[in-house]
Amino acid sequence: MFDEMAPLAQMQRVDGRAGAVIGAGGRLKRLWQKGSGKAMLPRMHGRAPEVVFLNTAGGLTGGDRLAYALEVEAGAAAVGTTQTAERAYLSRDGAARVETRLTVGAGARLHWLPQEVIVFEGAALDRRLGVEMAGDAELVLLETLVLGRAAMGERLTQIALTDRREVIRDGRVAMVEAIRLGPDDLARAGAAGLSGAVAVATLSLFAPDAVDRLARLRAVLPGGGAVRAAASGWDGRIVARFVAAEAWPLRVAVARAVQSLTEGPLPRVWQT
Repeated sequence: MFDEMAPLAQMQRVDGRAGAVIGAGGRLKRLWQKGSGKAMLPRMHGRAPEVVFLNTAGGLTGGDRLAYALEVEAGAAAVGTTQTAERAYLSRDGAARVETRLTVGAGARLHWLPQEVIVFEGAALDRRLGVEMAGDAELVLLETLVLGRAAMGERLTQIALTDRREVIRDGRVAMVEAIRLGPDDLARAGAAGLSGAVAVATLSLFAPDAVDRLARLRAVLPGGGAVRAAASGWDGRIVARFVAAEAWPLRVAVARAVQSLTEGPLPRVWQT
């Protein structure tokens, strides 16, 4: 009666979707959510509305799907963020996929400031972010990766990460960035590798006056030590890169840079 091997249990997979449309005056025009994907709008006073996305599954593993969408209509302003850091766990069955779609109308302003993605040993993660924005709109984009859990002394040796970001501005491609991180990249030194860094971030600004803000941003970037950072500006955009040996110093440096670019407070969930 014990000769046959029981089949492997089919694990439940995450299928979460959430999105919102913000109209003029910060009015919520539409909100939707499904499965583990949630979108919340905390009560704000004297600030642009904040749309806070949350994955109630508590993390992602192979086969999971998560999709967020945020549209800011013409003349409106909003901040998009996540309630906490997302976690990519060990995967034994393909990659988890996260898709984000952002739309910014004419004269609108969107600051997309999600918290970190923490990548665990053995994680497989495929992320895609796509933006369509008007030429006179303002967009701030932040993406932060933390490789491993410092408190547990974890140093990653096996991951499969792909990340693609695309910005279409006034109908033309303004930015395409695609990265792939695997085991070899974790140990590779030099400009093409991480050189031991465990936390990295990219902060971008697209706006008609973007280059005018470059000097102000550079003034708050760390000059060395635990975090290395540099920024450049051209053609209505700024891109700043950060690398660090620890996650917390990077978070502090990024927060300072975000406040410099936006001239406003951080999302409220960042401060709790």
